[in-house]
Amino acid sequence: MSLITPDFGLFFWMTVVFIIVFTILKKKGFPVITAMVNERKAFIDASLQKAHEANEKLANIKKEGESILQEAREKQARILREAAETRDKIVEEAQLKAREEAHRIIEEARLQIANEKQNAIKDVKGQVASISVQIAEKILHNKLSDSDCQMDLIDSILKDVSVQK
Repeated sequence: MSLITPDFGLFFWMTVVFIIVFTILKKKGFPVITAMVNERKAFIDASLQKAHEANEKLANIKKEGESILQEAREKQARILREAAETRDKIVEEAQLKAREEAHRIIEEARLQIANEKQNAIKDVKGQVASISVQIAEKILHNKLSDSDCQMDLIDSILKDVSVQK
């Protein structure tokens, strides 16, 4: 028996054993292995399909997220615009009220000044009249100290009264 070339008997029995093992594997092993491979292929195909569906869902979720984000940005811009308009309106109304109040206060001050002016004029006129009467009394008292002057004054007053009628 040589190590490189096998004997015919060994070759024969190895072939018989191979055919028996191959037949057993063909009847019992290969269908199980093929079924396992097919099952694994089906699992991989299902996993790939699920992954593809998950990617599509993720893409849809991203699109929805972007649209929601865009909508939120638009809503934020609208709210900010409305807030700015409201702020401007409030400021404008406050300025208008302040102007109206200033005009009202100025008018009240003008009326008060006019009233004070009229009162001062009346007071000055009263004082002037009082001083004039006092001066006239002193002048007349000095002039009318004698009876001839008194008679002349009475005649002159009567003439003025008769001319005015």
